[in-house]
This record gives sequence, C-alpha cells and structure tokens, in this order.
Amino acid sequence: MSGGRRGEGREGEQPVERRIPGPRAAADDQEQLPPAFAPGGSQPPEPPVPPPPPGPPGPPAPPLPHKVLKSLLGAWALAACSAEETAAVEDHLTGCAPCADEALRLRDAVGLLHADGTLDLDPMLRSRVLEGCLGRRPARIPVPSWAAPYDAETARLDALLRDIGDSEWHAPVRLKWFEGDRQVNRKTTVAGVIGHLMAVDGLVSGALGLDDPLGKGDGAPTTPTERTESYWAAALRPPTRTVREPWRDQSHSLVRTVSFAGRGVAELSVPYGGFALPLQDSLLERAFECWIHGGDIADAVDYPYEPPAAAHLHRMIDLAARLLPGILAERRRAGLASPARHLVTAGSPGRSLHLEVEGRGGGDWYIALDSPAALGSSAHTVAQVALDGVEFCRLVAGHVPPVEAAAGQEGDREAIRDVLFAAASLSRL
Repeated sequence: MSGGRRGEGREGEQPVERRIPGPRAAADDQEQLPPAFAPGGSQPPEPPVPPPPPGPPGPPAPPLPHKVLKSLLGAWALAACSAEETAAVEDHLTGCAPCADEALRLRDAVGLLHADGTLDLDPMLRSRVLEGCLGRRPARIPVPSWAAPYDAETARLDALLRDIGDSEWHAPVRLKWFEGDRQVNRKTTVAGVIGHLMAVDGLVSGALGLDDPLGKGDGAPTTPTERTESYWAAALRPPTRTVREPWRDQSHSLVRTVSFAGRGVAELSVPYGGFALPLQDSLLERAFECWIHGGDIADAVDYPYEPPAAAHLHRMIDLAARLLPGILAERRRAGLASPARHLVTAGSPGRSLHLEVEGRGGGDWYIALDSPAALGSSAHTVAQVALDGVEFCRLVAGHVPPVEAAAGQEGDREAIRDVLFAAASLSRL
C-alpha cells in the first residue's frame, strides 16, 4: 500500500488544496450573519431597507369618560400615571370642580406619607373628641346635672383603660393620702386601683338597692378603707384586666338608676362609716376619686390625662369647700388644729378664711374657722389663700403637701395652716 501526505493526491492525480473551515457560531449569538457575509464569502451585505414614509395622522383618541378619570385621581396624586393619563386628568381637573377638590385632598394626604413625617395621632385627640361628645351628645334619658361629673369621669377613665395593654394592668401605682399631719401611701397595680374604685362605689350601689360587689349582710365593711382592703384580700390572685367589665357595668347601672329615679333620689343618704353624704354629693365625690385615680393610672402607664371640664371641676371644688369647716372642727377636737378663738353668736358669726381658687373651675369661697354652722361669707375674714383649681384638688386628694400648695397667702398664718391641713385631711385611701 502506498499513501500520501496530507494535501497530496494519489499517484496520477492533481493535488487538491484543503481549506480550513471557519469557527462555528456560538449557540447564544443573537444575530446570525448572512451566508454571503460569512467568513470566506465574497459578497457585501445588502443595504438596509428604508422605512416607509409616515402616512397621514389618524383621528385623535376619544376623551376618557368621567368615571375613568375619577378613578385615576389616586394614581395621579401619587405621580403614578403615564404622561397621557396625567395630561388627561389635569385637563379634566380644570373643568370639574368636584374632582378638583378630591384631587387636592388626595395630594394633601400623600404629603402624610413622606418619610420624614409621622403617622402617629395626636395623643390628646381622644380626650378632645371624648370631651366634645360628652358635652354635646343629647341623651335619650337625661342624666341629672349632679350626676353628670360621675358619668363623664367614668367614661374618660374607661377610654384610658381601653387603650392600655394586658401587661400595663400590672403596672405599679402608688396611692397617696394624708392621715393626721403626715402623708402615707400604698402600692398597688392599675387593676388594683379599679378594684378599689369598684369597692367604694358599692356604697352608692347599696344605698340605691343595687348589687354590692362585696355582697350584702351585717358583716360587710362600711368604710372606704375597710371595703378596699376586704376586696383586695378576697381576690385569689392579683386583679387583672377582667376587673374592668364589672366596674364599668356598675358605673352604668348607677347612672342609669339615678336618671330614671327622678329628683327625690338626690337627697338619699349614703353612709361612709363615720359620716354620710347626700347621694348628689356622694356621686360628685366618686367623680373626684375617679379623676384623681385616673391620673394615678395615667402617670403609671405614661398616658396623657386632662383635668375635668371646668363646670365639673367647679362642683368638685365647691364640695370640698363645703366639707372643710366640719373637717376643721374634727381636727380641732383631735388636737390637730388651733382652738376656736371666738364664740359664734347671732351677732358675731366668728372668723372666716377667703379661699380664692384661680384658673379652671375657680371661684371664691369663705371657710368658717370657728364653727361649722357659721356663715362664712358674713364672718370676719382674717386670712386669704389663693390657689390654682387643679392644685387645690391635688391638695384635697393628698397628692400635694399642705406647706407646698398655696400660691399666695395673706393674713392669719395659723388659720391658713389649719385650713390647708384640713383640706389635705379630706383625702383617704
């Protein structure tokens, strides 16, 4: 056998030139070259075909209907429309007032979505709305004016309780009051405070013939402190948020009962152990306690809490001023106040102190110094004390020491001290 080298033919044949093939196109090439322009080809590429000349413009697109344009207002406010849609919407807004107003409101709302802003509501919004509703909402069965403060304060406290979480019901709360000449306190929880309010409100419930949360019988405690201690001791475990419903149901029952009972029930006596109050004063006192302890809870959970309405606060201050002469006489009998200096007679009603309360709920009161039955306004005024309305109430609640409460003092220093300490002695657990 004989063979030839690559590129050489067999014997008697002409040599054939072998051509090396070009590289194969990759599988992912997006454009294949035409065969004539392949490597080794000899023909040039064909020139591109020019596009056909534009025809005459067609008829303009019909305008979008009002319903469609209105549905695009939200996207327009967010700048999410196409250029054509934006032009159509803005052209529509020039001739449609309702859509223009809606577009303005939506554009303002989009401003709230700015990253630098906050979507948190004003913490005082609820209080303002609630105060407005309580002041303007007509009731189908009118609540007596003397029960309105209790109705308002229980509603405000209930609004606070609705806003707090389960864990906050166990937040520590320190209750403060005065005994003798010193301030004392007791530590409890938010739920414990509501249990305290419910237990003392039971005195009013019992006077009206309603269910008492501590039960009925001769062995039931009769003083607010005893009732609170009994309620706390009877609880098998620390009170939780479950105490809210029975407390709120009890307050609803009290307001509903006095609303249906008529005028005669206002003078019904409510016993507090060593003393008694007419029902109208008792509910006012309960409204005061509800506000004060609502503030204690609000401080514990960092919640904004405003004082009562001015008209309601004025009633609370008036009740405290009317009770001061009696408390002053009790302190005098216990040796905690200076003795009376004048014998009160028909021609000489004795001495008085002018209590001037400024600000919300303010007014003027004259406190009899020598006899609870003396007419303070006709007595000889020997001293004057000026206090802010809320500050005076905090003094009465035992939250402010008497020596720090007065904003202005003038006259008999001993009489001023006696009245300020008597005001603090109105407080209790």
